[in-house]
Order: sequence, then C-alpha cells, then structure tokens
Amino acid sequence: MMVRFLGLVVLGAVIGGVAALLAAGFVIAVLALNEWLLISPRSRMMFDHGTLLALATVAVPTIGGLAAGLLHRGIPERRPHGPADVIAAVQTRRGRLPARAGSLSALSALVSLGSGASVGQYGPLVHLGATLGSQVARRLHFGRSEDNITIACGVAAAIATAFNAPLAGIVFAHEVVLRHYALRAFAPIAAAAIVGHVIAIVALDRGALFHVTNTVLPRPWEFALFVVIGGLGALVAGAYTRAILGVARQAARLPVLPWLRPALAGALLGLVALWVPDILGMGQETLRFATIDGAYGTRELLLVLLLKLAATALCIGMGFGGGVFSPALVIGTLFGALCGQVVGAVVGTPMDTFVFYAVCGMVAVTAPVIGAPLTSLLIVFELTGSYTLTTAALASVTLASPIAAQLFGRSLFDIQLRERGLDLSAGRSQALLQEARAHAHLSRDCVILASRMALGEAIHVLTRARHGEAHLQDARGGYRGSVTLAALEATREREGNQASVETIDLEVRPVVRPTTSILEAMDLLRDFTGEAIPAVDANGHLVGVVYEASIARAYLQQSDELRQEEHGHG
Repeated sequence: MMVRFLGLVVLGAVIGGVAALLAAGFVIAVLALNEWLLISPRSRMMFDHGTLLALATVAVPTIGGLAAGLLHRGIPERRPHGPADVIAAVQTRRGRLPARAGSLSALSALVSLGSGASVGQYGPLVHLGATLGSQVARRLHFGRSEDNITIACGVAAAIATAFNAPLAGIVFAHEVVLRHYALRAFAPIAAAAIVGHVIAIVALDRGALFHVTNTVLPRPWEFALFVVIGGLGALVAGAYTRAILGVARQAARLPVLPWLRPALAGALLGLVALWVPDILGMGQETLRFATIDGAYGTRELLLVLLLKLAATALCIGMGFGGGVFSPALVIGTLFGALCGQVVGAVVGTPMDTFVFYAVCGMVAVTAPVIGAPLTSLLIVFELTGSYTLTTAALASVTLASPIAAQLFGRSLFDIQLRERGLDLSAGRSQALLQEARAHAHLSRDCVILASRMALGEAIHVLTRARHGEAHLQDARGGYRGSVTLAALEATREREGNQASVETIDLEVRPVVRPTTSILEAMDLLRDFTGEAIPAVDANGHLVGVVYEASIARAYLQQSDELRQEEHGHG
C-alpha cells in the first residue's frame, strides 16, 4: 500500500511537470501572438500606421473567431470544453476527458486569446492539465479514485504555473474540482503544484499580475467598507454570470451557423475596440493600471468596466474558446477601483489605501464566479505577500460568496452544469445518484400476469413464485397495473376462481424507465408501498421491475465509495 501511494506521489510530480511545461508554452504563445497581431498595448503603441492598426483591430478578432469556430466542428458537442467539463468528470466519477476534445479546446483557446478575444487563459489551462491527468490514468488503467487524483494534479500544476502560486493551485484542485480534502489526494496534488511552481519560476520570467509597494494599514472603518464591497461585488459577479449565459441563449437563436458565431463576435469586438482598445485580450495591463490611484478617471473606470463585462459575455456566449477567470479578475479590479475613487471623493482626502479597494473588488467578483473563495484569497497572498491586504480581501469574500451562492449559485461552472442536466447543488452523492441509471438494477424476477387470466390460475402462479404481488400487462405487453396476493384472494372469495384478473381494482403505481436515474427512483419511493417499481420502455411495455432493496443498495454503495475515497482508502 505504501509503495502504491509513493508511486502516486511521484506520478503526480511527473504530471505536474508536463502540465506546467504545457501551461508555460501556452502562456508564452499567447503573449507572442498578442505582440505579432497588434493586440497588446505595447505593440499597438509602437505601431505607427493608424489605418493598418484600425484594420487589424477589426480583422484579427474576426479571423480568430472564424478559426476557433472551425476548430469546434471537430468536437462532438460543437463547443470548447472547459473547467465545467472537468468538474463533471470528477464529480460523477466518470473521470474521462477525451484527448481530441481537450487538444482542440486548447488550440481554440490559444487562437481566441492570441487574436484578442475578451476571454481568459486560466480556464483552458485548467482543462489542459486535467486532460493530461486523465490520459495518464487511462494509459495506466487506473481506477476512478486514482483517475480523479491525476486529473486534480494536472489542474493544480496549471494554476500554480499560471499564477506562480502553488498554494492556490493545491487549494483550487481540492476546492473546485475534487470538492473534498482526502489525505490520499493531498500529497500527489501538492507534488504537482510544487513542480509547476518551480517550472514557472524558470520558464515564465514575467511580472506579477499587479505590484503592491509598502501599504499603509487601513482605518478601522474601512474594513466595514470592504465588507460592503463584497456584497456589491456579488451582484457584479451575478451580472457577469447572467450576461454570459444570456448571450449564449440568444446566440443559439440566431440564424447564423454555430461555427460562424465567434467570427461575428470578433467583428463586433473589434469595432468597439477601435474606440476602447482596453477590452481586447485578457486585460492584464488594464488590471495593473486599475490598482494605481489616478491611472483611470471615474468615468473611464465605469466605461471600461461595463464594456469589458459586455465584451466577455459576447465572446464567451458566442462561442470563443477561453475562460472566465481572467476577465473576472479585471472586472473585479475595475469595480474595486471605482469604489475606491467614490470613497476618496466622499472623504475628500488622498486614498493611500486605494489598492485595498481594487483588490477587495477583485476577489469579491472573482470568488463567486469560480466558486473558490479560499483560492482567491491565496492568490492575493501569494502574489503580494501582504497579510494585511489578504485580511482586507477576506472581509470582502466573507459576504460576497454567500450572497452570490444564494442568489445565483455556487459558481458559473455549476450553473453551466445544471443547464446541461447535472445539478451539484445538493452535493456530490446526489450528483452520482443522478448519473446512475435504473437499467443497471432492472430485474426480471417478478410475476407478470395477462389481464385475462383467471383468478385461480393467477393465485397459483403467484404462490408458486413465492411473491406477494404481480404486475399485469395487456395483450400488447403494455403495463396495466399491479395487484397483491391478498387482493387476489379477496376478489376470488367474492367472484370465484374463474373470474378474470381484470375485474380486480388494480393499484396504479409509479413507473420507471431504464434511463430513469436512481435519484428519481428514490424520490418515487417516498410515497410507495410494495415490493418493486414496475419498469416500462418508451412504448409503455413492461420490461421488468426495480426492487426497493436494489435502490437502497445502490445508494449505500455510492455512499460507501465516496466515504472510502474521501478518507483516503478509495
């Protein structure tokens, strides 16, 4: 057992190393494309041909959208995969992420980010690392528990590399993907994150998302404002989430081929970017400037905030490949900076704590969007090294995450999964029962009677089979109802042996289909009395029964497997 565990730790480190190299290469490629294609502020500032720059501003996102749409045609779902697919694979214990869809999704994200779409890089990196972990587990013929751990290793390494924040990578893998803190999973995930951190130091020689110099201590009353920013930030996060989902719904109704929608979004993005170029790309420069007091005016902050939110909803909703994490960081920082300027105008004094407002807004919006308050706090701490700044961020998250969860849901990923039929709001065990189907527990060990059978013969058949109830079907095999042995005996006393079974008052029971989930079957048992629930096909034909004991065993088995996994024995 110890050798197997140590092997898993070593494997986690190897997966972390490969995932980190892929993540580093992805980031470097995106930055290079942004320079070559005149997306980054630096390249735009150094390019002195105004007409060509304007043409590129519109043409590059349009062509990038067309390329991304064509790539999506190779994915069965005709959409890029992301963190929601990773969560679904782990939470339903399927643990399988297809290599083709993962590769095409990563390439689509690279094209989208490189061509200036207002999307994020962290979501694609999470899915890329998770796909790597899944493929390793598949090649080694691992079980579901090890499969989930290797997926989490790839996720942790990707986050640790992209943010240069190993603790955040570890917690993100547990908090968002696994949703438990099993000791058996911790060591491999930690090894993957540490290796990712080391590779990030060597391969990604770039500045942090934002710089924080010596900060003064906030005044006591400002912590109350940080809490208020958290509450308001939850509303901004909700608006951001609803905008993305709303655009996606409207896009599905457009009379435009799905693979052409990203190109349409790219053209609209480019036209608006002629006026406000800050909405192009991931917006890291915008984020950095938003943490500096005076870099933006109040109207500028509000304008860029609204346009960035709209641009991200447009790009993601219309089908560009990319994540929601990076834009949420930018939108949240702009929102916090806006709050800081409003407070400064009311107080009437220079805001030497301006960066606190920007960072509090950042975590207040980001944490509800990705459903990871602890990860958001650790990112702040690992990027700034400031305990005081992290404490202020904690004040905002304290209110932001609960409010957003009550109003909108745990995260954008969970809402996406719910719209696809996987509801995780009631916990992982419920999700697993929702995925399990009744056909696995279907039994033919039951008594089926023809509706025209005589009562005496029916009682004889039922007695010989040692069952207390029977299920009736008509001449075409359709389910008519159920009857107990006691009801048959009582009717025979009144009507005689030769009376037909169809003269009896039948019980109309709830029925299941082979595709019915175990969760739905359990719900039917609430008001059910009897041995088994009849199972019928799409035509209403009786195909067997599902016993109450089988449903109970399925529930206990799922609970036992989860308990073993989450306590380190899975």
